Amino acid sequence: MTDTTILFRDALQSVYGALDWIPVPDGAIHRFHVPGDKPGTLAGWYVLYLDNIASGAFGSWKTGGASTWCSREPVDAREAEQVRQRIEQARRQRESEQKRRQLKAANLAQRWWRDARRADPDHPYLIAKGVRSHSLRQRRDELLVPLYSGGVLVNLQRIAPDGSKRFLFGGRIKGTYSPLGRITPGKPLCICEGWATGATLHESGYTVACAMNAGNLKPVALALRAEYHSVEIIIASDDDRTTPGNPGRTAANAAAAACGGLVTFPEWPADAPLTLTDFNDLAAWSRHHEHA
Repeated sequence: MTDTTILFRDALQSVYGALDWIPVPDGAIHRFHVPGDKPGTLAGWYVLYLDNIASGAFGSWKTGGASTWCSREPVDAREAEQVRQRIEQARRQRESEQKRRQLKAANLAQRWWRDARRADPDHPYLIAKGVRSHSLRQRRDELLVPLYSGGVLVNLQRIAPDGSKRFLFGGRIKGTYSPLGRITPGKPLCICEGWATGATLHESGYTVACAMNAGNLKPVALALRAEYHSVEIIIASDDDRTTPGNPGRTAANAAAAACGGLVTFPEWPADAPLTLTDFNDLAAWSRHHEHA
């Protein structure tokens, strides 16, 4: 165990908190459990090289991004170049590992989707959200929401009866979306976050792409804009009124600006509770309200 591996571990711990293991400096990509993540998950990764100047890189598959680390400043151009090459090598390793994981998830998604049955219209989640099942499928008691990129099924969002959601492990999310309806020239395209929100909008007559979360609105808007140059894009925003900075609105405005689209927000009646945040919430609340 060298001082270097301890210093590198200190760098990791400054980001992730206490780790009860020592990094292996063999220049290969290693995975580790990030404290605070779900038990059994290995979302963290690192690479550590020991020659001359020890250098490495680390990050989390879940949050994305990467940090680089050096044991000391390079003393000359040769050392600086060596470190640069090492960091570049780590980046390539990370990218090929990520591609491998995404391909594995896409294969699983395609197999599950092929073998799944049509979604039960009485699935508890659909009942709770007050929407039809549309093109969803079901595997055991989980709804499967298909996520496409460039027309290829690459991931699934699984929705349990209690409404909890998870993607396939290692599956691609950025820039992927779940479509409702056919994108046609002359008809506006709505981009929203969650699938239930999309179902509500689709049932009002819109063609919809569900981006799954606020952070993915912009990547999806840009991908669809590149594919459909002239279609009018409307970002149907969540309105996170009680969350500081209102991430739903902020992300929707940024996505609309990036793709030259419009933004629409739910219009809240004066007596609508603050817990409502999206178009599906508004529709469900209005429905109960009318019957009350």
